[in-house]
Amino acid sequence: MKKDIWKRIAAVLGIIVLLAAVCLPMVFAFGSGEGAAGRFRASLGAAILVPVMAYVIWMVYRILSRSRGAEPDGTIRNIVFDVGNVLVSYDWESYLKSFDFPPEEYQAIAKAVFLSDVWNERDRGLRTDEEYLADFIAGAPEYESDIRLIMQDIRKVILPRDYAPVWTRLLKEKGYHLYILSNYSETTLEETKPMMEFLQYMDGMVFSCEEKQIKPEPEIYQTLISRYQLDPSRCVFVDDREENCVAARRVGMQAIRFESLRQADAELKKLGVE
Repeated sequence: MKKDIWKRIAAVLGIIVLLAAVCLPMVFAFGSGEGAAGRFRASLGAAILVPVMAYVIWMVYRILSRSRGAEPDGTIRNIVFDVGNVLVSYDWESYLKSFDFPPEEYQAIAKAVFLSDVWNERDRGLRTDEEYLADFIAGAPEYESDIRLIMQDIRKVILPRDYAPVWTRLLKEKGYHLYILSNYSETTLEETKPMMEFLQYMDGMVFSCEEKQIKPEPEIYQTLISRYQLDPSRCVFVDDREENCVAARRVGMQAIRFESLRQADAELKKLGVE
């Protein structure tokens, strides 16, 4: 608020100076006596020079503000992103279909692996990959060899989204602070980080496997807030799952359920994120 007041004061003073510079030639035009002509020419030059200099100063200010990451004017200062199905694609179905298993086997493996509670718990990172693999196999022991096969290259369930680096860079350049809050398994994170160009624009990151906490449990949201000293009322959380958005709202954040880039961008604009 104080910043806005000073901006208004500066604008008013600037208008007064410009009006004075423009009006001075008219005052001196009707003058007489020695030096009147010189004063008129000087005031006419000022009337031309002052607006030009004001424009140059304004342009320099805009460029410097942009380069320094000037704070946005709205309430939202911090944008918190989920990763899967927001900044990257998480597509286990296409990956599993690529093996051309018979329909019965496809359904059994999907249920034992990707649709199991173990798959979600794997993001907490409390056990080894081998222990989680053993649980997957226990869900469909007749397909043990194929379950082992798909888990060898499981990073292929993650695919980059072309818009993610551009989107996050533009938001960063506008002065917003960007963060990650994502459920992610340890091995998959290590193997897919190189494709995540958008990470370079982040001010902080909280991944479930590193914290041993997962969304939508409130503890992981509090970890983000306390670690980076965030004011929840100035944060908006973008996630593809409604339950995770609900949990974010409970700790005081705004939240947007991500469906598409266009939809999320429109929702952000409604919150004043331009």
